[in-house]
Amino acid sequence: MLVAAAVMVTGCSDGFAEQDRNREAGDFSTNVNPPMQQPEQPPPSAPPTDPGAPTGPCPDPDPTVIATCLDATSGLIAASADATSTVVAQRTSGKIVRTKRGGPTVDIASFEVDASGDGGLLDFAPSPDYAQDQLMYAYITTPTDNRVVRLAPGDVPKPILTGIPKGDTGNMGTIHFKSPGELLVATGDAGDPGAAADPGSLAGKLLSVTDLSSGGNTPPRVLTSGLGQNPALCPDVVTGALYLSDRAPAEDRLQLISPTGVGRTLWTWPDKPETAGCAAVNGVIMVSQTRTQRLQAITAPTEEKPTTAEPITVLERRYGALGRLTAVPAGLFQVGTVNKQTGTAGPTDDRVIIIPMPQGAADTNV
Repeated sequence: MLVAAAVMVTGCSDGFAEQDRNREAGDFSTNVNPPMQQPEQPPPSAPPTDPGAPTGPCPDPDPTVIATCLDATSGLIAASADATSTVVAQRTSGKIVRTKRGGPTVDIASFEVDASGDGGLLDFAPSPDYAQDQLMYAYITTPTDNRVVRLAPGDVPKPILTGIPKGDTGNMGTIHFKSPGELLVATGDAGDPGAAADPGSLAGKLLSVTDLSSGGNTPPRVLTSGLGQNPALCPDVVTGALYLSDRAPAEDRLQLISPTGVGRTLWTWPDKPETAGCAAVNGVIMVSQTRTQRLQAITAPTEEKPTTAEPITVLERRYGALGRLTAVPAGLFQVGTVNKQTGTAGPTDDRVIIIPMPQGAADTNV
């Protein structure tokens, strides 16, 4: 869906387009992984496409930086096939903007949000038929709950799914169109792990929403329970496999989501580096971390290699605290920083950075 969204961003004439250890995996594993003592990695090289000179009101000399001086970022979508432009949500201001290196930065949509704690504009997804209907879906925090809303041009946001518990923490979540008629919603545990296991609560769940009409009465279907804080859905933009990273009470983890929604744990981080996002291209999964400020690459298991090898650290402490990720089939990733939310903000924060596929990773066949 990220690929489709990128095509829609570049294909419309207005609106969004212009603004547009080794171990066998197991369910919710609590096994402790061996210590990861990775040597510090050199900075990534510049992306293969030169994103342009550092011009505009907030220039950054780093050629991999394509967006600067944003509020703390949340969801983002690559807005071009070479990933040199981006559409990014800003958590605290409630704004979605389209921008690229050197600008311009154009507002696409804006939502009234409660940005206290880790709430706010948490994620967004354009309609699968965006070129025709211009509908934007967003996951937001209000003074009373977390909810999914739909925004049409010239209208006010209309509720699609309400009553997702709100907490001082654990509000972060993501949305993803599995198909034109099904929206997946991964909700945080609202700071209450017990609620994530409670079938009567929408907290800490992977939900399937098929009634996308405003004020629809069809309740969401629970696909998976027991999610922790900050769950992030990431489809492989080549194979279509769906992954989810989150922060469980005992550990951070990465799961493979089956067609029925059941998670198969691929890796866990007992040291809790605060996983924040994931993105995947042809079996190579990037996972961002906020506390350790790392970006790590994991190769998905296959029938030939059913175990998951230890993650490779691609980036560490170069751009500060890292947030959500997205990818394009060419093997390029975008990651947003959250230094204004946690960490120390620099003069051009918050930013979006292009990261190329790490050397030695699987061939993307493109």
